[in-house]
Amino acid sequence: MGRSLALLVLAVLATGCATRASYHRLTADVAALRGEVTDLRQAQEASSRDVTRTTAETRALEARLGEVSAAQTNAANEVATLRGRLDTAEGELREARARAVAATPPPASAPPTSPPPTSPRPSAPPAAAERPRAPAPRNAEQAYNVALATFRAREYGQAVLDFVDFMAKYPKHPLVANAQYWIGEAYYVQRDYRQAMTEFQKVLDVAPNSPKVPDALLKVGLCYRNLRDESRARQTWDRVAKDYPKSASATKARALLNEKASAATK
Repeated sequence: MGRSLALLVLAVLATGCATRASYHRLTADVAALRGEVTDLRQAQEASSRDVTRTTAETRALEARLGEVSAAQTNAANEVATLRGRLDTAEGELREARARAVAATPPPASAPPTSPPPTSPRPSAPPAAAERPRAPAPRNAEQAYNVALATFRAREYGQAVLDFVDFMAKYPKHPLVANAQYWIGEAYYVQRDYRQAMTEFQKVLDVAPNSPKVPDALLKVGLCYRNLRDESRARQTWDRVAKDYPKSASATKARALLNEKASAATK
């Protein structure tokens, strides 16, 4: 009996010891879990802060991108506006140039061969003033002749306008090439060689088969020479001589080419 009681006491004591050990182990496990939860919570908070910062930076970049895109759109609109203004200004300049030719004095290289009469100037203004009161031309030939007479009177600006009006009213008339040629001549006598060359070249556009084409090309070469581009001048005259060999302009072109060649050999 006594021996059994002793064994029971020993079993109870052993069980108590085991229970305390399990308790301590469990307490340690809970503490470890709490540490891991704390670490996870801190990591989550850091991640949340990073996400918040990244979101803010993304929004800032999107706002900046919108500003840059708007600035590009505004710049493109300004460029288009400036191009439109430039085109308008160039058109107005061309129109003003045609009207301003009349105000330019005649070239000084053509002095009169004989003493002028005592009163040429008083008689000229009344004739010019009476011109607008003349009856309007009734057909294409009359319109062309009026424009040509204006040119020969050295009223170059008005002559240009008259020839342009003639070409607008009678675009298919055989004299259209002649009218375009005289427009170039009006600028040439005023020493505006670049504009003159442009107008002479238009003769080939309005009437490529006209007999006036070689005359226009001959003058294009002279424009190049006056602009100090002798190479292109000679190329143009060579074209006249080869493409229109029987024309009077071809004879003049060959003379110009030979003249330069002779000067080079001296």
